[in-house]
Amino acid sequence: MENVVPEKIQIITIIISLCFVAYIARLIIKGKLREEYSFIWLIGTVFLILFSFWRSGLEIMAKLLGVEAAPNLVFTAAIFVILIYLLHLSVVVSKLHSNNRELAQKLSMLSQKMEKLEQKEAASKDEKPADK
Repeated sequence: MENVVPEKIQIITIIISLCFVAYIARLIIKGKLREEYSFIWLIGTVFLILFSFWRSGLEIMAKLLGVEAAPNLVFTAAIFVILIYLLHLSVVVSKLHSNNRELAQKLSMLSQKMEKLEQKEAASKDEKPADK
């Protein structure tokens, strides 16, 4: 009975991981997720699938890295990856904020130029009939 529970968890983990890969592919196809951002999700899912098939692999990796318990390795790695990804997203958001401000300034200048041109055009139309 003890082997049945880990096998069920293994099968459930594999199914969920494969569904997640399919969902990521669907988001990419629909254009809701850019390819450059999908790599981190795909790599994480590949690791989940790898360690789902190779159950003793996590224990081996923990021993190689000198970690006492394998779940600690999972949490430490997950926290590290999340922090790196959050830093990357912060850089992207900062760049987008800068670009947005620059575009707003250019739009404002173009709007002012359009208003001046419209005023000149309206003034020139008003002066022409008076000259005749």
